[in-house]
Amino acid sequence: MANYVKRGGLKIEMVMQQHFAEGRELTPDERLALVEQALKNPRKLKYKGELLVGVDLGTAYVVGVVLDSEMMPLAGAMRFAQVVRDGLVVDYTGAIRIVREMLTEIEERVGCELVYAATGYPPGVPLVEVQSTRHVVEATGLKVVAMLDEPTAANAVLKIRDGAVVDIGGGTTGIAILEEGEVVYVADEPTGGIHFSLVIAGAGNISLEEAEEIKVRPENQEALFPVVRPVMQKVASIIRRHVEGKGVKAIYLVGGTSSFQRIDRIIEEEVGIKTYRPSRPLFVTPLGIAMNCNVL
Repeated sequence: MANYVKRGGLKIEMVMQQHFAEGRELTPDERLALVEQALKNPRKLKYKGELLVGVDLGTAYVVGVVLDSEMMPLAGAMRFAQVVRDGLVVDYTGAIRIVREMLTEIEERVGCELVYAATGYPPGVPLVEVQSTRHVVEATGLKVVAMLDEPTAANAVLKIRDGAVVDIGGGTTGIAILEEGEVVYVADEPTGGIHFSLVIAGAGNISLEEAEEIKVRPENQEALFPVVRPVMQKVASIIRRHVEGKGVKAIYLVGGTSSFQRIDRIIEEEVGIKTYRPSRPLFVTPLGIAMNCNVL
């Protein structure tokens, strides 16, 4: 697995110059930094070719990522939304509206029409709900050319041969164990970012919406750590239960809740397995979904 780099320690222009001049493979963190940059400052198209679109319907956030024909991040958008619960679409109309708004925003920013897309789903979701996710994306006018489980999408970015990918999302914690690059075991249990927000709201006697806003700000997380530590330990206990006895030597965290400071240390301490976290875990799965938009 490629080495990770620290957040903020990456020069975007230098990365792109090296990629095109030297033809070297980007590290996971370099790709994720480019996604973050693309969301803030989308690039205008200067070539002809198909665009790769990934749409990730998460419990807390809906994220769209657009790659160019060189698999380089071009643009993206994200929205806080509660249209999915435990991997299931619970607000079909709201999901369509949000995805359509995001796509319109992206098209206006990059100056071209989006045609094809890929989307993902949590492990263990019933087939009918997988199709609901497809229908949401297709209702916006996109043609869905690929659907894949989220651990497989994440591993398109991380390129793990052996280990466990743990997706700590807004509502659930998903675990996928890989052996020789193939997913051999999956599980998904309710405990995620919403539970962090609930304990913060209770401790501070504030609304859930206020707790969510406070939680996602990095400058608040050190002070919030004692409040949310028990939830982190609960996440760790879920992980431990699913990886015990399966020969897992490393854990790789993805998902927005993995961004919370020190969660990787707590999981490593509680589970007893070396734990890694990329610099921008929220973007791992949507980037991997876009990389699997098979239109080239």
